[in-house]
Amino acid sequence: MDDVEVLLIGGRAGVGKTSVGWEVSAQLRAVAVAHAIIEGDFMGQVHPAPEGDPDRSEITESNLTAVWANFAQRGYRRLIYTNTVSVLPEATGMFERAMGAGVRIVRVLLTASDVTTRERLAGRELGSELERELEGSIRKARLLEQGVPAGTVRVVTDGRPVVDIAREVVAATGWAGQHAPLKS
Repeated sequence: MDDVEVLLIGGRAGVGKTSVGWEVSAQLRAVAVAHAIIEGDFMGQVHPAPEGDPDRSEITESNLTAVWANFAQRGYRRLIYTNTVSVLPEATGMFERAMGAGVRIVRVLLTASDVTTRERLAGRELGSELERELEGSIRKARLLEQGVPAGTVRVVTDGRPVVDIAREVVAATGWAGQHAPLKS
């Protein structure tokens, strides 16, 4: 599976990962590029954390492996994966184990100011999680700024339409110029 590719879209809470991921998918569909999309946050969304897996990394990897196997069995070779910290180097092993050692990884870090992410999170978090999300977003922004590997494409989202942001992300993959039918 040396032609397997994954686009990792990371960034702090409120930066627009999910919206951009869906728009990237729409733009790829428009040019007939076969792909799958996974919202990575859902891969480990359980409570309580499994015994022996406090950060939920094992269940996340297990779920990613199973879901990707289903996509790959049906011929998909490209994956869009959105998750806050998926762009960090320590996530590389999970994608290599789940998708194959030859997987080509494209990392995109979406960025936004504290003011922008606060506004977006305030509009999104309607329950009891707003303050926790705001604090976590600031903490993760610093972690991501310091930890992403060289070669990570950084895309600013402040004040930009999602269509334009996604166009920049698609360009980073090189996928739109390559018609990618399903493989049997």
